[in-house]
Amino acid sequence: MQQDYLDKLEQLRSLFAEMERSLIAYSGGIDSTLVAKVAFDVLGDRALAVTAVSPSLLPEDLEEACIQSAEIGIAHELVNTHELENPNYASNPVNRCYFCKSELHDTLKPLALERGYPYVVDGVNADDLRDYRPGIQAAKERGARSPLAEIGITKLEVRQIAKHLDLSCWDKPAQPCLSSRFPYGEEITMAKLHRVGRAEAYLRKLGLKTLRVRSEGDTARIELPAEQIKEVVLTMDLPMLVEKLQSFGFVYVTLDLEGFRSGKLNQVLQLATVGDRPSV
Repeated sequence: MQQDYLDKLEQLRSLFAEMERSLIAYSGGIDSTLVAKVAFDVLGDRALAVTAVSPSLLPEDLEEACIQSAEIGIAHELVNTHELENPNYASNPVNRCYFCKSELHDTLKPLALERGYPYVVDGVNADDLRDYRPGIQAAKERGARSPLAEIGITKLEVRQIAKHLDLSCWDKPAQPCLSSRFPYGEEITMAKLHRVGRAEAYLRKLGLKTLRVRSEGDTARIELPAEQIKEVVLTMDLPMLVEKLQSFGFVYVTLDLEGFRSGKLNQVLQLATVGDRPSV
C-alpha cells in the first residue's frame, strides 16, 4: 500500500534528522542513491556522499553515480580502495565480500571522523538481511549504520520511494560489483575484471539492460532474462558478438539457456553451512 512506504519515508527522514551529520557510502546503485537523496533533503550540506573507486566498479557506474549525485545536489567525493591487493579478497573465497566491505569502511570511517561526521551509513535494505551478505558484518564491526534496514524498507519499497521522489534511477537494474561474476575459488585479477566490465558495457550498448557476463576461466557465459533469449538469438549478429567478446580476452562465448538469475554462482554452496544464498 502507498501509505506504508510513505510512512517509512517519513521515518527515514526522522532518522537522518536525529543523526545531524552523516557520510554516505554511495555506490550509485538505487539503494545508496535513495539514502543519499533523503540525507541531503534533510541535512543539506551536513551530508556527504563518498564513492569508492576500484577495479570492481564499472567506469559507466562511476559516471552514473556522479551524474545522480549532481542531480540530487549532495556533495560527492571519490576515494580509492585497494581490496584487490588483499589476498583474502583476490583469492575469491565464499566470504569475499567481507574483505571488500572491510576495506571500504576502513577507508570511510577515518575520513568521517576527520571531517566531523559521526555516522557512516550505507544502502543495505531489509531484504539484504535475509541474504548471505558477509559484507554486512564487516560494516557493522566498524560501526556503520543501515537506515533502510533499520526502518524495514524492502527492495520493492526502495523503488517505490525512489519513484515517489522522482529519482531517475528508480527502475535501474541491480548492479553488484564485478567480482561477483566469478565462481568462488577462481582468482580475481584486474585483467579479468576489465574484460568482464568491457563485455557488459558492450552488451548494454546493444540495448540489453538486465544481464550478467559470468567469467569462468576463459569462458564468458552471458545471462539474459529468459524471455529475451529467443529474440536475441534470432535478431542479434552472434558471430560479431563472439568476435567482440573474444577481442576483450575471452576464448569461448556462451549463452546461459536457463536465463538470468540473481545469485546463480552461489548454487554450488552448501547452504546448510553458509546460510541463505546471496544475491549477486
